[in-house]
Amino acid sequence: MPGFVLRIWLADRPGALGAVASRIGAVGGDVVGIDILERGDGRVIDELAVELPSEDLIPLMLSKLGELDAVDVEDVRAVTGGVLHPVVDVLEVAAEVLAQQTVGGLFGALVEGAVTAYVAEWSAVVDPEGPTVLGATPEAPPAPWLEAFVTGTRSAAREPRAAASASEVAWAGLEVSGLALLVGRSGRPFRARERRQLATLARIADHRWRELVMREGMRAHPARSS
Repeated sequence: MPGFVLRIWLADRPGALGAVASRIGAVGGDVVGIDILERGDGRVIDELAVELPSEDLIPLMLSKLGELDAVDVEDVRAVTGGVLHPVVDVLEVAAEVLAQQTVGGLFGALVEGAVTAYVAEWSAVVDPEGPTVLGATPEAPPAPWLEAFVTGTRSAAREPRAAASASEVAWAGLEVSGLALLVGRSGRPFRARERRQLATLARIADHRWRELVMREGMRAHPARSS
């Protein structure tokens, strides 16, 4: 059956998700996956992987969900190539990053993998001190925009009580290298679980970057490694 992902807001209370699943089942749909993206202030944002007998049933399903109290559908998108597995997808990117044998290969695997794992439109690795874009997918914004975004976001993060807000661009710092990983998509803001996952992926990439730089340094100066 055709697969879809619903990003949905609902009340953070017992039975709320069951009511949603019941309405989806009433139109012949089946909830085959649940991912909790964010919760707070009495609300929770979930992504539900749903199979429907036909795409034509989407309007009816949305109508049924609209009858529920405190339920809002933020986004519906079709899924190709099987059901998404957010945790596994990011782990696969991490494994690919760790397998790279050059810094260039590392950045390439990181930006391509981030686009795939987050169903994003673009990704880039930026050195804000350079200023240099070290790796980017073809759809990434121009280098000056990327550099300005990282600089501005880092300055804002230093302010007391600064809190992460929903944005269509997520970023994470590679603390050892001083670089930043950016991922962008339109129409679906990044939520808490996704930002935390991206930060973990950035730490893994940072660790591999340090290993590769040290290895290349020892090759360039073999006497120092003896």
